[in-house]
Amino acid sequence: MKADGDDCAALPLSGVRVIDFTQVMLGPCCTQMLGDYGADVIKIEREGQGDISRWSIGEDPDGLNNPVFCSLNRNKRSATFNLKTGAGREAIATLVRTADVVVNNFRPGVMERLGFGYEDVKKMNRRAVYAVGTGFGLDGPYAHKGGQDILAQALTGVMQRRADPSIPLNIYPTALADYSAGMHLVQGILLALLHREKTGEGQLVSVSLFNSMLSMQMQEAAMRLMRDKDLNWAAMPLTGVFVTEDGAIVMVGAFKENPLREICKALEVEDLSARPEYADLAAQRERREELQSLFREKFAKGTTEHWISRLEGVDILCAPVLDLEQALENPQTKHNRMIMELDPTAGGPVKLVGSPIEMSAAPVRARLGPPRLGEHTREIGRELGLIEAAE
Repeated sequence: MKADGDDCAALPLSGVRVIDFTQVMLGPCCTQMLGDYGADVIKIEREGQGDISRWSIGEDPDGLNNPVFCSLNRNKRSATFNLKTGAGREAIATLVRTADVVVNNFRPGVMERLGFGYEDVKKMNRRAVYAVGTGFGLDGPYAHKGGQDILAQALTGVMQRRADPSIPLNIYPTALADYSAGMHLVQGILLALLHREKTGEGQLVSVSLFNSMLSMQMQEAAMRLMRDKDLNWAAMPLTGVFVTEDGAIVMVGAFKENPLREICKALEVEDLSARPEYADLAAQRERREELQSLFREKFAKGTTEHWISRLEGVDILCAPVLDLEQALENPQTKHNRMIMELDPTAGGPVKLVGSPIEMSAAPVRARLGPPRLGEHTREIGRELGLIEAAE
């Protein structure tokens, strides 16, 4: 693989080459994490357009390197090859023969039609780990249905889960399914690479948005499967989001012997837990709306800072409800070094959220900024001795 400086050699995935056919989020967030920890990620893109996320959010001062694309594609090299030509296909085949990992998140059948499905790649390179992210799986009744985060939320019960059934159904505004499936794909790739160390053989690794969303609900699913009961952490009687004089707080009244007693102490009201109708969790569930109404009334009469201080004083879990701008400016965000700043592009500064994984001996850094479309095609062509094919 191409060396990215002395620092790269110390990273855990140094020497691992990843051929990345992915786009949008599921695949790119996976391959970005591999790149963050030293892998040589070669992003294969369509000529002219590239990854869908380069252009799907509309106009941006930096065009194809808009913030959405940048957020998912640092530490990668971009190459464009025309798969409709023999030279382009041979260039991809040559890359595949040098690969440790080949990743895509197309619908089942797309890579096979291009001549780079699992069985095709296995013939070219038996050591390659072939990783696939799909909407619903490689086969089955939904296999050929278009996969997307919001659809996975709807089909796995996530969208139906609310603190109260009176709350209108809505779309969760962060891509839970894409990110969780992307991280599951990272795990699968790393496990397959470890398995290859023992056997010398690559294998097929597959994850789906559907499975990742079901897996995320492991506790709730087990309660339904084993006891035929609902488990809803957001509907717990002593937990909720409450408006204050100047904002809002979230309170989690759990994980203590008698949380209601401590909450009442913080609110400076009668100890309701001493009354039979609130004496245990089952009784509190029956009277959840009464309790929630009391909490709403009390919290509305003080500032966020006041109530955080009062609740923390009795060791009740709580936090202010922040917007994203406030969260990015939070002192803990800065202390954790979660914001990366890269060299500016035509559209201005490149500021990105970093990796959530901290390794004392292999700290993440941006070795490569988000690539321009096809920026490294010639470079990669030269490395492979295919400069004419690459052009």
